Amino acid sequence: MNVDDLLRDTLREQAAEQPPAGPGFADWVLAVRRRRRTRRLVTVVAAAVAVAAVAVGVPLLDSGKSDVRPSGVVGGDRTSAHPNQSPPRELIAAGSRALAAYYIPTTVKKSATEKVTERTYWLFDRKSGTYVKAAKWSFVAVAPGMKTAAVLERTLPASRIGLLDLATGEVKRWMPVSHKVGGLSFSADGRKLVATTYTYNPDANFQPADPNVGEPEKPSSRTGFYVFDVASGKSTWGGVAVGGQRADGLNTLINNRQDFAFTSDDRYVWAGVPSEEVNKLFYDFTGAEVPAPQNGDKYLVSYIDAGLSPDGKHVAGDFAGEAWTTSSYVIDSATGEKTEIHGQELLAWADDKSLIAWDIGKGDSGAGKSEFHARLVLVTIGSDKEVPLSGFLGGSTDVSAGRWKPVFAQR
Repeated sequence: MNVDDLLRDTLREQAAEQPPAGPGFADWVLAVRRRRRTRRLVTVVAAAVAVAAVAVGVPLLDSGKSDVRPSGVVGGDRTSAHPNQSPPRELIAAGSRALAAYYIPTTVKKSATEKVTERTYWLFDRKSGTYVKAAKWSFVAVAPGMKTAAVLERTLPASRIGLLDLATGEVKRWMPVSHKVGGLSFSADGRKLVATTYTYNPDANFQPADPNVGEPEKPSSRTGFYVFDVASGKSTWGGVAVGGQRADGLNTLINNRQDFAFTSDDRYVWAGVPSEEVNKLFYDFTGAEVPAPQNGDKYLVSYIDAGLSPDGKHVAGDFAGEAWTTSSYVIDSATGEKTEIHGQELLAWADDKSLIAWDIGKGDSGAGKSEFHARLVLVTIGSDKEVPLSGFLGGSTDVSAGRWKPVFAQR
């Protein structure tokens, strides 16, 4: 970073400082939240720390720990907030995490019985300090340091994976695959990439031609996963069977998109299972199922993005709605004890005690209309304060109303 970049970022972040928002949370319908939760798909576990240079010799992957640029300070954390922007135009960040990208989903009708959800991404551009549209990518996973992203081309599943230099917008290396890929996630140490393989587009949704005949049964086309060594590009593939009743009685039918992600120690991968008995399963890199790790990973919730705290002492949990109408649980990774915290959906850990979350609020125009009218906020364990980070989403599920989905990474 040169002097001009440093000065520009400093002025921008100072201008973005916002005082903590006062307490106060709107009522909302718990039943709607519960219905939405059951529809959620497995999300990508956020990447964490330093990674190696790729084989082309370009230091694309960077932990960001050497970044010493000044920032606005809110609650002791480096925070860049833009409460009047939704979708954001300038950097959203708190503590160690930043909004590296966001996407807007749209539904495209392919036939009388098939619709596909397609994503259009906006990636953070360091040069301009803004989010720039990147329409050529159907799926993006951002590495720690926000210098590199793993990307898939528009048609899913894809036959190759690109390593995108976020500084130049150029793909520095393509990694071809024999089993087509539909989802990506970096390991916690950033040295590995897990790519979930499918035979059909995992974002396809099927409806009966006659709406009176009920929902069609269309099993997931997931076949397994690759584990890539990012520096060398070498990989191994593990096949994972999908569907049917196992010997232990567990039904392994899954959602169309049910991506794999690494455990916190990067030794295994895991994915959700929409079952009342078991909500996730763990595998070694050959695709063989293994017991749940005896650490915080056993409390992971497949549809909650934040996962484990940086110190490994807490796990972001499900919606709570007990003391407050919009709140979630944080789980003690050693005891399983639950603590209620503000925020209706926990997205990323800013530090060991604070998280970035979606939440609704009072005191703003249109705030608190519904669960869909939410904004990004910074919440802290044991505190009633919320720091607004973005503007509010549109107040409905309609994309035209301003729906966008965040992608966080360690900066």
